[in-house]
Amino acid sequence: MKEADAPGGPSLFIVHAHQCDPKKCTGSKLIRLGVVREVRRLPAGSVLLHPYSSILLSLEDRPKMERRGLVALDCSWKQAYEIFKRNRGKVASRRLPYLVAANPVNYGKPYRLSTAEALAAALFIVGYEDRARTLLSKFKWGEHFIALNRGLLESYASNRTPEEAARTERDELERIICQDSKRQRQGFSTS
Repeated sequence: MKEADAPGGPSLFIVHAHQCDPKKCTGSKLIRLGVVREVRRLPAGSVLLHPYSSILLSLEDRPKMERRGLVALDCSWKQAYEIFKRNRGKVASRRLPYLVAANPVNYGKPYRLSTAEALAAALFIVGYEDRARTLLSKFKWGEHFIALNRGLLESYASNRTPEEAARTERDELERIICQDSKRQRQGFSTS
């Protein structure tokens, strides 16, 4: 049995656009290692991680993922909008909430996750933290992604519906903005 179909979690799929450097492509590595299965088309009824979806991923998506799988579309961020626009199907498109990338290409950039980070974040949010860690263990920086986003991931993991997820994301962003604003004021204060 391949890890992509491991018991205790959804089947993992990647639709690969082959647009990025194969040496840096986390999706290619996961396919090579058998952690995910490459497919040509979006599996009907699956949950697609879609950065432009208006609906946030929540625990409500777990049963759908368990039945039909979790899909990531691996493509270049420069062409992501067009690729996602073309790849529509009978899937549940879900956006991940605010998270910060730990991969070397987009380190520290919000929302700019690699395919591996996106799949792991989705697994963590719907209650498969161990499977998320196993997936990320294939990368030197993988555990750092969890450490960097631990508080956020734990907050998002408690959301039952997309509406709760949206409120949590909004609250987390407000908290982050307030912290940054406070740091800036302290940096400019005269002592």
